[in-house]
Amino acid sequence: MTSITDVARLAGVSATTAKRALKEPDKLHPDTLRRVQDAIQSLHYEPDLRAGALRGGQSRTVGLVIGSILEPFFAQLARTLARELRRGGYNLLISENEYQSETELEELRLLYGQRIEALILRPGYGDHSREYLERLHSRGVTILQIDYAPPGSPYSSVQLDNAAATREGVRYLAGLGHTRIAITGQYDPLLHPEQRSQTFPHAMQEAGLTVRPEYQRVMFLTEDNAYRYTLDVMRLPEPPTALFALTGSSAAGVYRALRELGLRVPHDVSLLSFDNYSWTGLVDPPIDVLEQPVEDMARAAARTVLDALAGHATQPVRQLFPARLVVRGSCAPPRDRTRPTP
Repeated sequence: MTSITDVARLAGVSATTAKRALKEPDKLHPDTLRRVQDAIQSLHYEPDLRAGALRGGQSRTVGLVIGSILEPFFAQLARTLARELRRGGYNLLISENEYQSETELEELRLLYGQRIEALILRPGYGDHSREYLERLHSRGVTILQIDYAPPGSPYSSVQLDNAAATREGVRYLAGLGHTRIAITGQYDPLLHPEQRSQTFPHAMQEAGLTVRPEYQRVMFLTEDNAYRYTLDVMRLPEPPTALFALTGSSAAGVYRALRELGLRVPHDVSLLSFDNYSWTGLVDPPIDVLEQPVEDMARAAARTVLDALAGHATQPVRQLFPARLVVRGSCAPPRDRTRPTP
C-alpha cells in the first residue's frame, strides 16, 4: 500500500511537506505543490482517512442502523440521509439489525469501533442494546431514532405519525362498509411492539368494529410472513373483506397470495397498504396506500443530527410526520363471499 512517505520520496520533498500539500496546499510554493500532486497521481495514493480520524479524534462519520436492507423504505431513507449528511461534511456507514436488539448490539459495537460521531438508528425490538446505547450517549455519540422509538426513549426521534395513519386507514375501510378487516401483524409488547398494530384495535373500536380473534397473528412484517398469513386467513369460513398491510413488503406478500388463490382486488377483497412502493402503482388496479414522506423524514433527521454535532441542540427533538392517503382503486365496498377454493 502506497504511503505518504512514498509520495514524498518521489516528489523529492519531506513527508511533512507532502502532508501539507494535502491539508494546506496554499502554503506551498506552486512548483513544490505540483511535484507532490504529480507524485500522488503517479502512485495512485489515497489518504488513510480512518488513521487520520484516530489521530485527530474526529471521524466525520455517522452510523446508520436500519431494520432491513431489503425494504425500499430504508433504501430511500439511507440515500437521502447520505446526501444530506455529505453536504454537511459527514460520511455515512450503514448496517442493519433485522429488527432485533441482539443483532443491533453487535452492529453498534462495530460502528463505535469506526469512531462514529453520531448514530441514526431504527431500533430493534428488545432490550439487549439499551445499556450499550446509553454508554455510547455518555461517550458523546449523538443518537437519533428513526421510524420507531421505544416508549420513554430519551433520544431524539423522527417518525411517521403511525397512530393517526392507522386510524385514517381504518376509517377509510369502514367508510366503504367493511366490518371484517384484518392487518398483517398483531401487536405484542415483546415480540412486535410497534404502534401500527397497537393502534389498530383501538381504531376499530372507534369505528364501532371489533377485531376477530381468528384474524390475529403475531409476526414480523416480511413479505413471506404476510404471504402465508393471507393464504390462511382467506381460507377461513368468514375471511376478511379488507386486508390492511402494515408495510409495503407485507402488501407484496398479500398480493402474491391473493393471486395464488384466484381472488381479485377489489372485487373479492380490498387491499390497503402503508408505503407507496413503485410496484403498488404498476399492478391492476393500483394499490391504495398510506404514503410516508420518506425524504422529508430523512432530511429532518439529518438536520437534527447536524445541529446536534454543531452544538446547536441540547435537548431531544421529537418529530412526527403525517401520512398521505393515496386512493387508486384497490379498495371498494365489500361483497359477501364464502370460503375460496384452495
